[in-house]
Parts: sequence; structure tokens; C-alpha cells
Amino acid sequence: MRTVDTLFAPGAPEAMFALAADVEAWPRRLAHYRYVRVLERDAQVAIVEMSANRPFGPVNWPTWWTSRMWVDRERLVVRYEHIRGVTTGMRVEWKVEAREGGAFVTLLHEWEGPRWGPLRYPAAEWIIGPVFVHGIASRTLAGLGRHLGPRHD
Repeated sequence: MRTVDTLFAPGAPEAMFALAADVEAWPRRLAHYRYVRVLERDAQVAIVEMSANRPFGPVNWPTWWTSRMWVDRERLVVRYEHIRGVTTGMRVEWKVEAREGGAFVTLLHEWEGPRWGPLRYPAAEWIIGPVFVHGIASRTLAGLGRHLGPRHD
């Protein structure tokens, strides 16, 4: 499973990167985030537990996962590896690039699927990736982008 979400936001790339890397503030900035807890942190890596709702009309489906998180301030990249939850093994990369007039963000999720035998592929490719991962990632990008200015995909 591979999902790619992108966003162009007017504003400094460093400002957009700061929003992306400050995951502890996401629940205050993003209505669909329930919580973000930093469980461990050292100079190189943090272990973060995150929970977000995936809305389906009036119903919010709660999701959660725990990740190792690496922040590369020089390259404007944040990487994650999911270590607990349904999406264990998922690799995520936030990459912020300077573009004329603003910041271009690429949010990449890659995953081999859950350990559910023959249901692995259909669960990842047909449900978890397009419905949950994209559904949450696109809201996260749009919400953070609103802090820099109007959205321009």
C-alpha cells in the first residue's frame, strides 16, 4: 500500500515544517486529532502515540497508532515507523520543499499491510490506505496548511 498526499501552502517552508514536526500541538490545531503523547524522547528519536478520528458523516471512527519519529531539521523531513497498532510496520515521510511563493509538502505512507494472511492485501489497498490513511492524512495536511494561508493543491 502506498498513499501520497500533497499540499502547496503559501508561507515559509520552515514555518510549514515547524507545524509538521510539532506533533504535540496537533490536537490543538487539528479538530480530528484526539491526542498525541510523547512516550519517550532523546536527541535522535521520539516514541509518539497518536490518535485521530476518521469521520464518516456524523460518526467519528477513532484510530490510534504508536510510532518512532525522526526529525531532520536540516532537510525538512519528518519520518515515522509505526511500531504498535493495526498499521505496525508502516513507514511515513513528511517532506517540505521550497517552491515559488510557499511550501510544497509531500506526505508518503508505505506499508505491506496487516498480518492477516489472505486479507492482508485487500485490507491495506482497498480500505486502510484509501479510506483511513488518506482520509486522515488529507485532513492533517489541509489543517496545517490553513495555519499558513489558503490551500492551493
